[in-house]
Amino acid sequence: MSKHPAWAEIDLSALAHNCREVRRIIGSGPRFMATVKAEGYGHGARAAAETALANGADSLAVARLQEALDLRGQGLTAPILVFGYVDPGDVPQLLRHNLTATVYSLQSARALSRESSSRGAALPVHLKIDTGMGRLGLVAVPRNSLESFDPSVRDQVAEVCSLPGLRIEGAYTHFAQADAADKTHARSQLECFTSLLEDLGRRGIAFSLRHAANSAAVMDLPEAHLDLVRPGLMLYGLYPSQNRTDSSVRLRQAMTLKTRIVQVKRVASGFKISYGSTFETTEPTTIATVSLGYADGYSRLLSSRGHMIVRGVRVPVVGRVCMDQTMIDVGGVPSVAPGEEVAAFGSLGGAFVSAEEVASLCSTINYETVATVLSRVPRVYRSGS
Repeated sequence: MSKHPAWAEIDLSALAHNCREVRRIIGSGPRFMATVKAEGYGHGARAAAETALANGADSLAVARLQEALDLRGQGLTAPILVFGYVDPGDVPQLLRHNLTATVYSLQSARALSRESSSRGAALPVHLKIDTGMGRLGLVAVPRNSLESFDPSVRDQVAEVCSLPGLRIEGAYTHFAQADAADKTHARSQLECFTSLLEDLGRRGIAFSLRHAANSAAVMDLPEAHLDLVRPGLMLYGLYPSQNRTDSSVRLRQAMTLKTRIVQVKRVASGFKISYGSTFETTEPTTIATVSLGYADGYSRLLSSRGHMIVRGVRVPVVGRVCMDQTMIDVGGVPSVAPGEEVAAFGSLGGAFVSAEEVASLCSTINYETVATVLSRVPRVYRSGS
């Protein structure tokens, strides 16, 4: 049992189950690239990567070079794709550690080409195509129709593929609205992407790995599975959208954010709590202070709005969440004592507070709920339901 004042308990069996769900959904055809960027969405990149690779994943994806180097330093040898920017000066490290970079513009392609070819090497890369996300990528979207593509992008792709020092292993795009109930925009992006690749294929330019599917598309757009899928959020047991009506995908939330009661006090009616005295009790009750606050990643927006779990009972957060501590009303839970475990979200004693519930109260998304649990909160791993 952890003796930390606050910790994130990661259920590796839940993570393994979610990875197996991905493999079940996509079947034996497409490859499975597990996205473990941002420290595995806050769950721990190494643990997430090792669990994913042991449960159906073929390769890994991260956002930044340092994330990939950290995984290599921890002994992981699986293929790793870096989604984001890499400095041309980092080409030696990419080559040394057998990492794959993303090329998203002619400028980035030329810079990586110069560095790699000057060393007589061939840097593996995937080409990013912007079909409507508006983020990174060679822009393929014409002004008049999302489903077709701007013919000028063909010349750009052709130039990238002709550059020395680059080994083009794949091409990919990213959906902006795959989590929406209406899939029109996502399907239009997919049509734009596949039409471009088919046109390039007729000109002798082909890619062995075509990919587009994030978690939402893995679940809801089977036509987007192509050669490879790259889920992230669903690996950690979180759904990309509350718009889903299909219950055939069963995920298990892997993270429970826990803390401990450090003080219990009986208070009278009219007792004011926390900064600003914004909360006042309406009857005699028991207030417990727990060792968790916004400096741990438990948002201040949950002040007098959120719920935690004590002994399988959901209890309300009262008063403003502080930097390192939060108060909860445990008047309905008899004989609560200091040292007892409390779940800020996740499961405890048969009760559950979902990451989606917390996100909704904070007007954000469940990605942020788990990814912003700060590094001072240790991750504690366990197996079993």
